[in-house]
Amino acid sequence: QVQLVESGGRLVQAGGSLRLSCAASGLTFSWYVMAWFRQAPGKEREFVSAIRRSGSTVYSDSVKGRFTISRDNPKNTVYLQMNSLKPEDAAVYYCAADNRGSSIAVENEYDYWGQGTQVTVSS
Repeated sequence: QVQLVESGGRLVQAGGSLRLSCAASGLTFSWYVMAWFRQAPGKEREFVSAIRRSGSTVYSDSVKGRFTISRDNPKNTVYLQMNSLKPEDAAVYYCAADNRGSSIAVENEYDYWGQGTQVTVSS
């Protein structure tokens, strides 16, 4: 059974930093594209970042230059380092896994999802 478990979300002041983690189990982690999505209240879930099997990365324009995604295959974990946080970054952040890697910014491409971790940014 595949499980993705996010952690690291909390309240932080604007301009601060957070590192989210997503621990995966029940899948061959290194085969999967891993991604972060987020959903703010009243909004659609949106793509944040993804990291391919090769280690190459993709970011949404809204986080480019501030967020960094990374993966540790031996630990079956993907990270999202978030710097210079803004109030508009506040959302529930979800980890997702995809074993095709064809449309990595598309929510429906992903096979597995975590339960989410809440990030709150105070202004």
